[in-house]
Amino acid sequence: MHRLSRAIGVILLLFAMVALVVDGTKSLGAGGEIVITPLAQQWQELAPESFAASQSWVSETAGEGFWEGAALPILGLPAWAIFGVLGILFYWLGQKRERTEVFIN
Repeated sequence: MHRLSRAIGVILLLFAMVALVVDGTKSLGAGGEIVITPLAQQWQELAPESFAASQSWVSETAGEGFWEGAALPILGLPAWAIFGVLGILFYWLGQKRERTEVFIN
């Protein structure tokens, strides 16, 4: 389980780096103006059918208010930040814990 969690963490961190490079490249192409692409926009550009299917599933399952109130604000964050935080979390959860011995007199 630890290896799987660490592998998922590394993959998510790689996605974060790719998203950061994409934003950096767009920033250089925009004449130095900082460009930050939200996850929702990148998802719509890469897989619009998947985004629409997810939107309809979440709206049917949890309600339209949940999509508008909770999902869209999270998807409005930069893709590199979301993948980076999730990657660090999964990698941290996959760390092996050291056994400690406690001696009581």
